[in-house]
Amino acid sequence: MSIPVPTYDDVVQAAARISAAAHRTPVLVSRTLNARLGAQVFFKCENLQRIGAFKFRGGYNAVSRLSAQQRKAGVVAFSSGNHAQAVALAASMLGTSATIVMPTDAPQAKKAATVGYGARLISYDRLTQDREQIARDLVEREGKTLIPPFDYPDVIAGQGTAVKELLEDIGGLDALFVPLGGGGLLAGSLLAAHAIAPDCEVYGVEPTAGNDGQQSLRKGSIVRIDQPQSIADGALTQALGQITFPIIRQHVRDILAVSDAQLIDALRFFAERMKIVVEPTGCLGAAAVLNELVPVKGRRIGVVLSGGNVDLAGYAGFLQSA
Repeated sequence: MSIPVPTYDDVVQAAARISAAAHRTPVLVSRTLNARLGAQVFFKCENLQRIGAFKFRGGYNAVSRLSAQQRKAGVVAFSSGNHAQAVALAASMLGTSATIVMPTDAPQAKKAATVGYGARLISYDRLTQDREQIARDLVEREGKTLIPPFDYPDVIAGQGTAVKELLEDIGGLDALFVPLGGGGLLAGSLLAAHAIAPDCEVYGVEPTAGNDGQQSLRKGSIVRIDQPQSIADGALTQALGQITFPIIRQHVRDILAVSDAQLIDALRFFAERMKIVVEPTGCLGAAAVLNELVPVKGRRIGVVLSGGNVDLAGYAGFLQSA
C-alpha cells in the first residue's frame, strides 16, 4: 500500500479547518539584530500559539478529521510534550478523549499542561522502552486512533499553515529557517514555501547531537541514530519519517546543525532583546541565523520559533549559564 503524501492543497484545507481554533501568531522583528546582521529577519512566533507551540495546528487538524466512531473510542499519541499538549487540547475541544505516552524526563511543565487538558498520561523511559510500541498496544487493546507526532499527513498539513501565514503576512523571503526533529514542521513548511515562494531557500535546523536529518540528506536515505542527548527536547527523534523525508529531500536547500551552547545564546537573546520566552527546540532556526551558518547579509530571512514551553527552573538555569 502506498503511503499518502500531503500536498499544498492539504495545507490550504488545513488552514481553513483550524482557522477558528488556532491563533494567527504574530511576526516580530528586532532592529538590533537586523542592524547586526545587515539583514531583515522575521520571526514567526509559534511560541505564542495555543499550547505554546506550532504543534496545536497539526494536532487539531488531525483530530478534527476523525469519524464519529473514532472520536467515541478516543485517540492516543506519543510525545515529549508539545504534540502531547496539542492532541490533548484538541481532543477536549472536539469532544473525544486522549491518552498520551510521554517520557519520564519530559519537562514537568509539559506534563502538567497535558494532564490539565484532560488527557490520561502514560510514562515511559525513553532510553529503555519503545514509545511507539506502547502506543500500538493501546490502539490494539482499546481501539483508539493513533496520531503520530510528525509522520502523519494531517499533522504535516496542519504544521504547514504556520509558514503559509508567514508568507501571506510579510511577502517573499530569500531564506527560511525551520526547526527539525522528525520533520513534520519542516515538511509542511516546505510544501507551503514551494507553492507560495518557490525561490525561497528553506533550511532545516537540528541539534548537533541529533543530526540524523543532516546525515540522511547527505546519504540520500533515512539514517537512524542512537537516542540523542540535547537540551532541544522537542527534537530528540532518532530518524525522519517515511512521509516527511521524501518531501524534505525533494525541496530543502540544506539541513544545518547547532550546538546546545548556541541554543542557549539564542534563548538569552530572545529574553533580553525581544522579551519573549522561546524553548531550546524553538531556538534551532534562530541559532543558525544568529551564528550565520549560511550568508544572510542583505537578505530577507524568515525564522519559525516553534515553541515556548520550558520549565521555569530550567529556563533560569539556561539564562544564568549563557
